[in-house]
Amino acid sequence: MSQTYQPRKRKRRRVHGFLKRNRRRGGQRVLKARRRKGRHKLTV
Repeated sequence: MSQTYQPRKRKRRRVHGFLKRNRRRGGQRVLKARRRKGRHKLTV
């Protein structure tokens, strides 16, 4: 059996990155919530 997590930098950015988050309504909510909470890193 192989590991379930096979890290890929490009994929990670494309799926969870800032631009992707900002593009969607829900993602914008996520960013807003993380800013409000005072997260040091908003996205990956």
